[in-house]
Amino acid sequence: MSSTPAAAAAAAPAPAPNGPHTNGNSHDRPAKRPNNANRNGNNRKSKQQRTKRERNITEGSSEEVLRCDIDALLKLRREAAGASEDDAAPASEADLPEPFTEIEAEVHELSSTGDGLAMVSGSDQVYIVPFTVPGDTVRIKVIRHVPGEGHSHADFLSVVTPSPLRDDSRVKCQYFAKCGGCQFQMLDYAEQLRRKRRIVVKAYANFSNLPQELLPEIHDTIGSPLQYGYRTKLTPHFDGPPGYRPSKRGKNPATPFLSCPDIGFMQKGRRKVLDIEDCPIGTEAVRLGNTRERKRMQEEYTNYKRGATLLLRENTARHPKDSEAAAADLAPYTTKSETDGFVDVKSCETDSKATTTEYIGDYIFTNPAGSFFQNNNSILPVFTSYIRDRILPTTADKPIKYLIDAYSGSGLFTITLSSVFQHSVGIDIAGQSIEYARKNAALNGLGEDRCRFIAADAGELFKSVTYDADETVVVLDPPRKGCDASFLSQLRRFGPRRVLYVSCNVHTQARDVGVLVRGEGEGRRYAIESLVGFDFFPQTGHVEGVAILNRVEE
Repeated sequence: MSSTPAAAAAAAPAPAPNGPHTNGNSHDRPAKRPNNANRNGNNRKSKQQRTKRERNITEGSSEEVLRCDIDALLKLRREAAGASEDDAAPASEADLPEPFTEIEAEVHELSSTGDGLAMVSGSDQVYIVPFTVPGDTVRIKVIRHVPGEGHSHADFLSVVTPSPLRDDSRVKCQYFAKCGGCQFQMLDYAEQLRRKRRIVVKAYANFSNLPQELLPEIHDTIGSPLQYGYRTKLTPHFDGPPGYRPSKRGKNPATPFLSCPDIGFMQKGRRKVLDIEDCPIGTEAVRLGNTRERKRMQEEYTNYKRGATLLLRENTARHPKDSEAAAADLAPYTTKSETDGFVDVKSCETDSKATTTEYIGDYIFTNPAGSFFQNNNSILPVFTSYIRDRILPTTADKPIKYLIDAYSGSGLFTITLSSVFQHSVGIDIAGQSIEYARKNAALNGLGEDRCRFIAADAGELFKSVTYDADETVVVLDPPRKGCDASFLSQLRRFGPRRVLYVSCNVHTQARDVGVLVRGEGEGRRYAIESLVGFDFFPQTGHVEGVAILNRVEE
């Protein structure tokens, strides 16, 4: 599960002032392109427009997802008009409004990227407009046309006639419709969940390359207990001083900051930081930490010579209710909450190398503050309980005894599922993650007789495992780009009885699940038992997918 970009524009560990800013794993996977993606062959432009997060995603990037949604909208309109696909031709740029022209358009659909798809009467050109919902008539500013693709990008200016789905009184952030983090604050939460179910449906229709009869009905998306105040990690950042160019470091004279820079997240559609005093999707401790860091920066901005990312990560100290620590006065910028028998004191950590602690029910997890761990603690008890209740098949000729947790990180699944299995093994490419996974196992009273952790490339995973495949479940939780082809081949050759695939990118998940179900070449093939989404990031267009598969017995 990769951190999704609610309000944080970068989820990598925060650098020290003037230090490097690095990002995580790389598991490129060469793969077959779906038939309906990028039909017009504009691949070079699409790759150039991808975010850093998506440059190594061969399928399931936001550009391909958007292309599928645009094609589906145009097909519906052609069918309604009684026209064929052969009649369709992209509009000539000469017939389109000049860039930066303001026009009115009607929003017909919501893309899986979270952006509205709008059209002007009498034209088949599609305008991609953020912060809109189907049924809106909006005033937009055309920014750029994508040659030969039949769509254009536009800025949202105002609502002319609101959709019945829109209620702007629901919006709780003063930066909404400017900040690129949230898309759905104007929607009722039940409607957000319905939209996210459709994202999962479309992902499997567009990227699995499976016939409909092999896809089960996708369950309703499971909501987050908190729709605001849920995010335990944010990474606001600021740009370098005016005239600073990262590519010219050391070649140009240093330009000092003359005043405190804007600190926040990227403006939607702009390479510019939006100054954000408060982010209501952050937890209370994280929001207090943001206030503290902004105050610090007012005093220390002259110590910075270039831009940097600041880390805001919640840390929990749990004390028995009758203890002195529980009764003590709160330190500045901390909060207190009560659970059964305990008082949790929450603070905000800003040192990426410091160790932070959080609890999922009775389980305790520690991690470096700058590392990845799920950022919505409120949904984790619901999520891990769902996985635990379904990790084993309802019927089995041979009992399942073992768990392999691929991409295990600091042990979330290995530890929370430990009570179900005789023994488990977690494997991750990151040595530091394995180090913390071992610490977390010990903190939760689990020795090597119950679970062990191995630092290894997931591509070499099964060389380290001696479990009987007939008695084994494999949990997959890869980064956004999904699993690479060699890993999927290795998994199929091992042939575990059951596979549970968790993903923060349901499009690459659908692609990989399709590989397992088709079962082409050497190895076992699988059937999908269930598909469901979890809303880890309310108010955004992102949805976490859980797919459960069973080995086909032939």
